[in-house]
Amino acid sequence: MVILSSLFTLFLDGDKMKSPKFFLMIALLLGITFMGFQCSSTELTSARLYIQQKNFDKALEVLKEDVAKNPKSDEGYYLLGYVYGEKGELDNMIEAFDQSSAISNKFSKDINDSRAYHWANSFNKGVNLFQRGNKTVDVDSSNMYYKMSVDAYKGAIKVQPDSTETYRNLAFVYLTMGKNEDSIEPLQKLVELEKSEDGYQYLGEVYYTLASNKMIDFRNDANAQDSVDGIEMYNKAIEVLEEGRKLYPENAEMLVALSNSYIGADKIDVAMDAFKEGVEKEPENKFYRYNYGVLLLGAEMFEDAETQFKKAIEIDSEYENAIYNLAVTYVKWGTDLNKKAEEQGVISEDYKEKYQMALPYLEKVVEKDAENVQIWELLGKVYSVLGMQEDAENAFKKADELR
Repeated sequence: MVILSSLFTLFLDGDKMKSPKFFLMIALLLGITFMGFQCSSTELTSARLYIQQKNFDKALEVLKEDVAKNPKSDEGYYLLGYVYGEKGELDNMIEAFDQSSAISNKFSKDINDSRAYHWANSFNKGVNLFQRGNKTVDVDSSNMYYKMSVDAYKGAIKVQPDSTETYRNLAFVYLTMGKNEDSIEPLQKLVELEKSEDGYQYLGEVYYTLASNKMIDFRNDANAQDSVDGIEMYNKAIEVLEEGRKLYPENAEMLVALSNSYIGADKIDVAMDAFKEGVEKEPENKFYRYNYGVLLLGAEMFEDAETQFKKAIEIDSEYENAIYNLAVTYVKWGTDLNKKAEEQGVISEDYKEKYQMALPYLEKVVEKDAENVQIWELLGKVYSVLGMQEDAENAFKKADELR
């Protein structure tokens, strides 16, 4: 107050404004003002200049000096993070941003904007590299791009760990590479953060695939641990798919994987009860009908399986999976009847009736999926049993052409 009063007096006196005392007071007042409102260090000033010049190495050097001198420099740590980001050192960027935020929230908007920028940059890089991998014919080159895509997505996850799209894309890259086990973690995060339909479906299918592979290894090598691991994977698949089924009951792929997992885990009775209950609660749900039918077919309960598949087709006349499996039901039913007749020493043509019942459904499926080798082969066998040799030859020829 004394200084301001004296200065006011000087302003009233023109002669005094020319005196050295006047300039001394001005300097003193300005000094107090700058001490109160300007706290940038020499290092910060230099860093800003270097950043403008895009000389990030020099900026990094002086910013390290700044935070060493002043560990509470929120701006120093923010700029340090910014520079690390420009240099592509995302781990260091995140650490510096976290230190700035721990000191104050003054730069929170700038930090969030910077994180969003680097997330988008890494995410788009991952997309582009994945697409290049898909377009590359050479397997080694393609895998190189896929690996680079994985690294880009991992960088994006570091910057924005709650971005579900990043986990989704990372999982798909792993699945494309055939790295099923590596896809589990990002798929788990996708389920955890978003409870997404594709997250449940693919995670369940991955567990089922891994389980099936373990059981194949067990049958080949008789290693008991493979069997234990396989059952564990089936159970994980069941857990994931059951949860997913409750949220997305009309996802056919999920229901198929679930029923197959129950069968693989030798829990057919549990599966039967689960899908029977589903049919009773939602009798017009074609997916429940179909999957219940699949279980019944697997248990060789042909008449019950026929009922479920026919009901599914009644609900949706173009339901290809149900049409095909109804045909398979008749073929297996006929084969079973023939086998039992032979075991009893009875000569009977009754089994052919079931093959005849399968024929229109197989022909309908092959109209929809004319490139399916398996269907043409099955159709050829049915024609052969029914004595339709020319049709059988044509069907087998078509299957050979498609191989």
